[in-house]
Amino acid sequence: MPLLTDDQKMLQETASSFLAEEGSITKQLRQWRDSGCTDGYGSDLWKQFGELGLTGICIPEEQGGLGLGAVEATLVLEEIGRNLTPSPFLTTAVVGAKAIAGTAHAERWYPGILSGEAVLTLAVDENRRHAPEQTALTAERRGNGFVLNGTKQFVVHGNSADVMLTVARTAGSPGEESGLTLFAVPKGAAGVESVTLADSSKAARLAFNNVELDADAVVGDVDNGWAPLSRALDAGRVGAAAELVGVAAGASTMTVDYLKQRKQFGKLIGEFQSLQHRAAHLYGEIEIARACALKAAELIDSGDAKAELMVAVAKAKAADVASLSVREGVQMHGGIGMTDEHDIGLYLKREAVLGELFGDVYYHRNKVAELSGY
Repeated sequence: MPLLTDDQKMLQETASSFLAEEGSITKQLRQWRDSGCTDGYGSDLWKQFGELGLTGICIPEEQGGLGLGAVEATLVLEEIGRNLTPSPFLTTAVVGAKAIAGTAHAERWYPGILSGEAVLTLAVDENRRHAPEQTALTAERRGNGFVLNGTKQFVVHGNSADVMLTVARTAGSPGEESGLTLFAVPKGAAGVESVTLADSSKAARLAFNNVELDADAVVGDVDNGWAPLSRALDAGRVGAAAELVGVAAGASTMTVDYLKQRKQFGKLIGEFQSLQHRAAHLYGEIEIARACALKAAELIDSGDAKAELMVAVAKAKAADVASLSVREGVQMHGGIGMTDEHDIGLYLKREAVLGELFGDVYYHRNKVAELSGY
């Protein structure tokens, strides 16, 4: 696992203390879920992210950001996962910031991201399974702009985002990577059906019915959207992997604490060797998943050709380990683990959503095989 620098350790400690206090399950997840918040997260907390400079991790220094990278973003995202903090950090400060990097849209949206006021999201999937190259939503030229027709599914924060970075097909056929273009679609341009996901976060189904956009809405170059899309997706995948590591670690810590407190047959259940073995195995698996996520982030930051492969490894491994951790946690908690009153079940729900985001474990296992020549 890559060794962290002193500055990275300081960032990690800052994010850990901040989110443990301000982003806790009680103060954030349960509060916004139980109050029926339509955004699913607190705007005040998002602004606090900005005040701490966390929203600028992936934004260059010359544009007001910290000029850091994917490694630093994973450190923050692991703490978000550990505390189940509802936040647009992944979709906005990581995926959105990477997608618009180097374009005129960066000048437009980076200030809002830095202040914790703007929210961006990526609209890519159209069916039940993640398959960016299967994009069928069309963008036909009309005058000086484009007209979009089609639908998007599972758009996280799509009901509240200020801009939706939408993948559309300007040439070619579904299944082809060429001919895709990324568009910055403003809030209110498309029809929105808000949906609540398993972990109480908010997403949307989008309907584009003759949505007219001018040429300035294009992110990058027409027909060459695969490059910015891949950059954004890889950042999102390693970010989701890091958050899944946090979910796994948070659930594991909660479970181990319970093993040290719960008594059965006159003994602490943590004294039973079979449970000790399972806890030890899980600890090792979490460390491996964390190492994979950090390595993938490191390769992204260095521009290594093997970054895409390692990103797929990290997402597949983290999803697999997080699934193991939350299932073990619920089982070891016994009956109380199945109730809403106990937080362990909330980790299971977050893992279910994150595991699907930007490709599930099977998608990425297959990608690892393909990139390895099988």
